[in-house]
Amino acid sequence: MTNRKALGRGLSALLPDVPPDSKEHSQDSIQLISVDQISPNPFQPRELFDEDKLAELAHSIAEKGLVQPITVRQYQDHYQLIAGERRLRCVRELGVDRVPAYILDVDTDEEMMELSIIENIHREDLNPIDIANGYKRLIDECRLTQEQISIKVGKDRATIANFLRLLKLPKQIQESAQRNEISMGHARSLLAVNRVADQLTLWKKIVKQNMSVRQVEAAVRKLNDKSGDTIKPLKPAKSPFLGDAENKLRTRLATNVKIKDKSKGGVIEIEYYNNDDLDRLLQIMLER
Repeated sequence: MTNRKALGRGLSALLPDVPPDSKEHSQDSIQLISVDQISPNPFQPRELFDEDKLAELAHSIAEKGLVQPITVRQYQDHYQLIAGERRLRCVRELGVDRVPAYILDVDTDEEMMELSIIENIHREDLNPIDIANGYKRLIDECRLTQEQISIKVGKDRATIANFLRLLKLPKQIQESAQRNEISMGHARSLLAVNRVADQLTLWKKIVKQNMSVRQVEAAVRKLNDKSGDTIKPLKPAKSPFLGDAENKLRTRLATNVKIKDKSKGGVIEIEYYNNDDLDRLLQIMLER
């Protein structure tokens, strides 16, 4: 039988009197809680888990203890994981009985989803496609605009947009990025290739030949020159009036809005993300 034990030597060095789990504990605190009382995070943004890295983490925990607590919320008669899926998997594999956990006061599923996605986005080992999917879920399910996400995660809007563009790549290339076979730089370079068949051909070459991002960029330029897909010149900067109008519309409609100026008049593009979102926008625009 596996000897079950409690981990948390790193935590106890800072908080030597961490009490065991108790129904009387205060929220937004750190406690030692039973592993058996923790259910998975239903909003987990990470799709793939590297087995080798999990084994390395398990070895580190076995040697030094669980230095960084997991994060949970109290949910019905148990706890629900917010962040720390890899750590929880490892301590379960090691036969751990109790773990240190931050217990946050999270009342709604929407807030739970925001916390878990945003926390994971900030982790350095999350691949670019999972990050992009995280941003997309914040837009689709939490009804956040790119500007609102920018504020919450501390990234500029252009960065958010660049990640979201990766989801336009063919599924095979997205899965390759999830497996860390190609980097964010490789994936962004492939977006500049207009034809899907050419994207897939170049992607296979990247993986097979271990091409650098600069080599890929050069290959993309050569490919576009050969096919006649030249890069369009940059358009003049948008006038302050149109920029201000865009900001006002984005704030009013809580979605991304673009105003395109023409020689006579222009076009207003309003993004919506599903039928419910379209209905919401219609109600705003048609209200009297």
